[in-house]
Amino acid sequence: MTSPGNHHDDLPTHNPHYSLLGENLKLFSDAGFDMDKIHLKRNASVAQLYEDAIQKEGAVISSTGALINFSGKKTGRSPKDKRIVFEETSKDQVWWGPVNIKMDEHTFEINRERAIDYLNTREDIYVFDGFACWDPKYRIKVRVICARAYHALFMHNMLIRPTPEELENFGEPDFIIYNAGQFPANRFTAGMTSTTSVEINFKRREMVILGTEYAGEMKKGVFSVMHYLQPVKFKQLSLHSSANVGADGDVTLFFGLSGTGKTTLSADPNRALIGDDEHVWTDTGVANIEGGCYAKTIGLSAEKEPEIYHAIRYGSILENVVYDKHTRVADYEDASITENTRCAYPIEYIPNAKIPCMANSPPKNIIMLTCDAYGVLPPVSKLSSDQAQYHFIAGYTSKTPGTEDEISSPVPTFSACYGQPFLVLHPRVYAAMLAERMQRHKADVYLINTGWVGGKFGVGKRCPLKYTRKIIDAVHNGSLAKAEYEDFNTFNLKVPKAVEGVPSELLNPASAWSDKNAFAAEVKNLAGLFKDNFEKYAADVAPEVAAAGPSA
Repeated sequence: MTSPGNHHDDLPTHNPHYSLLGENLKLFSDAGFDMDKIHLKRNASVAQLYEDAIQKEGAVISSTGALINFSGKKTGRSPKDKRIVFEETSKDQVWWGPVNIKMDEHTFEINRERAIDYLNTREDIYVFDGFACWDPKYRIKVRVICARAYHALFMHNMLIRPTPEELENFGEPDFIIYNAGQFPANRFTAGMTSTTSVEINFKRREMVILGTEYAGEMKKGVFSVMHYLQPVKFKQLSLHSSANVGADGDVTLFFGLSGTGKTTLSADPNRALIGDDEHVWTDTGVANIEGGCYAKTIGLSAEKEPEIYHAIRYGSILENVVYDKHTRVADYEDASITENTRCAYPIEYIPNAKIPCMANSPPKNIIMLTCDAYGVLPPVSKLSSDQAQYHFIAGYTSKTPGTEDEISSPVPTFSACYGQPFLVLHPRVYAAMLAERMQRHKADVYLINTGWVGGKFGVGKRCPLKYTRKIIDAVHNGSLAKAEYEDFNTFNLKVPKAVEGVPSELLNPASAWSDKNAFAAEVKNLAGLFKDNFEKYAADVAPEVAAAGPSA
């Protein structure tokens, strides 16, 4: 029961889920919050966040029990509005440029004050304290301060949820996110280009969000923070990958950009899921960074992705998903709001998730996924250490017609380390750490093309999922490591002569294509695209890595 007037918690202070300890109240006061006006709700229950989102934000409950809410004008990330503060503690490590745009400290202070001033006008302020990284040795404590129940529930799902005892002893956070996304940045402030600003200050250990209510900015903000802290502070390798583990403890990492099958292929009924998106390869094993999953739902069905489909229940958030006004049934085919419809849910909602989400052994196999719409790359090839670094830095896939408006032919996409928008250090740093760990633990690395075989898009066909799964099975049972290989010229790849359950004529594109002249032309074209892309990295990597790409 609460009394009328100003108060700072919804339940008596002995309840650690709601109370803010005295030291925490002082932290808020020192940060500029008006403690006589705002109403703090710390780590509120899912039920309370549902109630607030429905009553105050217009959210509804779907037919399966998930909360449906909307992010407003912005339905995706705003990478051109992401900034890193240029300050003395991190300026020499950051990979400055279009990915990490400089912001001066004074502008950060202006935006930070603007965010806190806005939050001070809200009656309810939601605070979520959670962890990033399941391995206690490498985790950080993250505090999220926001004005929307939807945002608090989102981070409740995406960060690792503390136990009551951990929350009681949480103390001062290692990083704070001030999410005032409902309020715009002042675009006339020096260095600002729009009313949206997503900025990270490593010296102050803070992130400020203005002008966007897209929840994914918080998730990827934490990932960017980890992409800096893990290599620099902890000397560990942060990765944009999924990971699973077999019954014998053998770990596999899956890298791949959107549309390559990273989530689908790592969800293996015979293996436990460590995580679907963000990991740390530590000195002792692999640990998931997140406490949940943020899955695309456009075109989702129980048949294609049953694990995700059945995770959409009470406690999950459906974001920007169209629904039937009477039945509250979500329409996963409707992209009228955005193609980027999403669901955020705790990882415990996946039946074969490994809890805690970590493995105490290093990866045995590393799989780099690409969807090559040119039909050039083999369905599977085994990579040397230098080739693994090259393809990791290249991060190649291709977009196909139908995935985005105005795409009428395949479009090559290169994203360094399979996650360029979230990198903070130069790609060579992550690639060198990956190579060192691969060599130390003798991990096998495979490049798997889930794209077109026997011809490019419009001529050939996409490699059937059943064959890709057979290839993955051959990786896990060890037969692919022992297979006999032949050379695939130009790209200098090693291609297996046989994989159980896969037609041999599909394995080498040189024999899979009926039109040899057309094949030669596409090989030359794609090799040129690779070489052009890698020119900007060649001077910063070892000569043998730069030479590990296509030879012509």
